[in-house]
Amino acid sequence: MPDRIAYLPLDSYPEAAADGAIRAAVAFAKALDCRLQATAFAVKIPPIVSPLGGFLINVDAMARAAETTSLDTCERLRALVSDSAGHGAAFEIREVDLGGSADAATLEARRFDLVVAPWSADSVATRDLAQALAFGAGHPVILVPAEAAAARPLDSVAIAWDESRSAARALADVLPFLTRDTRIAVLTVGDEKALKSGNLAETLAESLQQRGFTARAVAVSLQGRPIAAALQEAALAEGAGLLAMGAFGHSPLREFVLGGATLGVLSELQLPVLMSH
Repeated sequence: MPDRIAYLPLDSYPEAAADGAIRAAVAFAKALDCRLQATAFAVKIPPIVSPLGGFLINVDAMARAAETTSLDTCERLRALVSDSAGHGAAFEIREVDLGGSADAATLEARRFDLVVAPWSADSVATRDLAQALAFGAGHPVILVPAEAAAARPLDSVAIAWDESRSAARALADVLPFLTRDTRIAVLTVGDEKALKSGNLAETLAESLQQRGFTARAVAVSLQGRPIAAALQEAALAEGAGLLAMGAFGHSPLREFVLGGATLGVLSELQLPVLMSH
């Protein structure tokens, strides 16, 4: 089988993802036996003419200083990825116009097999990049928080299942990474929305068992929790190293209207989450 390549996009402006999250993303790609292609985006800011002629503030000098800082950050990220991945990673620095890193990363991601995206909850740039990738890459996107630094082979995964198209896409995307020894927990939340039938999880678990996997149905109750928290806590309780789920929404003019589970996961990540759209 040809090698799979995991794509690692890294923003540098106005801030980069946390170092711990980047190390965790690199480690997760290793756990999936993927080669790594990392790209760091250095910002280019067009010339700015101050209406005050630079009398009070030299705006253009500030822009050039921001470009220098961005490029320096990219070089630091190169060293960080190299130190984390060894010689098994390719690294590229690309210049993009201000605000263009999400579009550039989304297009570049389409050439590879999956995306490992470092996740920092307190970084708006990181969240925006992850959101754009989840809905635009056309490949599975694994959001990896710093807490997943001790990434391990996927001997246990959880799948959020509601029989929707996006959930089916997530299932199809995660299965190639699993082995017959992988334990699969099929999670359904019955009190969040009306489901077509009451045994969705059992039906999928039986289908997976017929294919040789070890799978079981797990009913999840919200108990006053947001659905994203309930799903992640159930996955962790099952010992899962990854939660696979569908990302759903639409993006006219990049204004996402997200379902509750997707929005919640993008707000607070407790374990690596594979999102498919």
